[in-house]
Amino acid sequence: MTQMALVIDLNVCVGCHACVTSCKEWNTSGEAGSLADQRPYDADPSGTFFNRVQTYEAGEFPLADTIHFPKSCLHCEDPPCVPVCPTGASYKRKEDGLVLVDFDKCIGCKYCAWACPYGARELDEERKEMTKCTLCADRIYNEALPERDRKPACVLACPTSARLFGDIHDPESVVSKAIQERGGYQLMPEWDTKPANHYLPRRPVNACGSGACGCQSQDADTSDAHGELNLASMAVRV
Repeated sequence: MTQMALVIDLNVCVGCHACVTSCKEWNTSGEAGSLADQRPYDADPSGTFFNRVQTYEAGEFPLADTIHFPKSCLHCEDPPCVPVCPTGASYKRKEDGLVLVDFDKCIGCKYCAWACPYGARELDEERKEMTKCTLCADRIYNEALPERDRKPACVLACPTSARLFGDIHDPESVVSKAIQERGGYQLMPEWDTKPANHYLPRRPVNACGSGACGCQSQDADTSDAHGELNLASMAVRV
């Protein structure tokens, strides 16, 4: 079965929020819009966002690092948000694996938000409907667009190509190859939701700074700088 998904390269994400703003722009004017905005430009923006970038500081000098972690609906293969919906508004589409919301059936009860362990569901307070990332379902099949533009808005907007899009069940797809070659991982796989979206890990932080390692020139006790940061546990904050 086809499973469309994002693969996000944490090593090249610079936290510019181009994915956030492009997502907001496209979906406000699309089938899901308009999306509520109370304070869209604050440091802690309020309103309805399908995609957010969370930034963390981790470690201590000289191993300190800044981490940018984009997060949206993971389009789980076993989504806990679907069976709890009392009206059937939340569903997983068979043809491409997308988890979507039928707004005509949604009553805004928030059961799906409580069931989602990743905090990916948001209530649009103005419309009283639950909203989430659709992977631009109204865009990726739009024949009115040039074929090169039939991708999620966030993928097209990313200046560092940190976001890849494709079928993770196709071994020849760019996303499947990235997962295999770069050690892509799911967010909190122990929860058995089988997230379709994957992340490509950051390179280890080292005492010589980011990039190529020169730790061989340092004292032996800096060798533990090569341990990977545990990003997953930090990223499950709403």
